[in-house]
This record gives sequence, structure tokens and C-alpha cells, in this order.
Amino acid sequence: MLKPMDARVVIKKATKQEQTESGIILPDTINEAGQTAQGEVIGVGPGSRSLTGELIPMSVQVGDVIIYQKFAGMEVVHKHEDLIVIMEKDIVAVVDE
Repeated sequence: MLKPMDARVVIKKATKQEQTESGIILPDTINEAGQTAQGEVIGVGPGSRSLTGELIPMSVQVGDVIIYQKFAGMEVVHKHEDLIVIMEKDIVAVVDE
């Protein structure tokens, strides 16, 4: 498992597939350069530090489904799994279902 540093979050990208009328499955890479704006949080850093040195805790936790800015962060491959590491500030919303 990746343990992010500072106010970073590790996300497992949501996979979305569409199927044509003839049964051909189109992966999400066919739309918008393969980027998705939703994913599941699988790792959370400790948070950032204020100017006085106090720890500012993270507002998301492991298991949250989030919406994030499409081109934020860095894509990494860890144990044959495609993940994204982003800053907490790039999270737009937490999906509450």
C-alpha cells in the first residue's frame, strides 16, 4: 500500500465502460483522454502543517468516493494497479450515497 505524505490522497480511479448497441464495450479511455473525475480513496496522508506548526487533519478518509479535478495529480502504477496521487485541495466533493 502507498502511504502518501503531507496533504496528499491516493485514489483508485473509477472505471466506466459503455456498451454500443451492437455489444462492443468502449473503455473510459475512449472519452476525454482516458481521465475520470471520480474515484475511491485508498490512502490518506497525515495532513498539512499550519504556519505555527499545528497539524491540519485531512477532510477525507479511506473508503470515501470523491470527485476530483480531472487533470490533477500524478498517475502511478503500484503492484500492477493504476492509481492517482493528488493534493487534498484538488478534491471537489465527497460523494455521499
